[in-house]
Amino acid sequence: MLLLSYGVSFWSVLNAFDNALKNAGNKLVVVDFTATWCGPCQRIAPFYKALSEKEENKNVVFLKVDVDDAQDVASFCEIKCMPTFQFYKHGKKIDEFSGSNQSNLEEKISMHK
Repeated sequence: MLLLSYGVSFWSVLNAFDNALKNAGNKLVVVDFTATWCGPCQRIAPFYKALSEKEENKNVVFLKVDVDDAQDVASFCEIKCMPTFQFYKHGKKIDEFSGSNQSNLEEKISMHK
């Protein structure tokens, strides 16, 4: 799968997820752990997509992981609830929060990029 820095990419294999983090280099990587049956996940999804398309976020990598399709990734990242957003730089997790608070998501992206 192609890694996109501008837009949202979907990942479902642990190896591909790890490669995406490595390939991002020094860019901020934001990962949305979601599920199709999760109401709060579906409510924040359009906002997450809109953030990924903003010009000021063109150097941020936005990924989305469906926890049902990518149980290996969800387990490796110790996801307990959805939505959970994890933030990575240089392949290392630097922050995380759970819930669908749009302001919190936007603030964390601004803080870490």
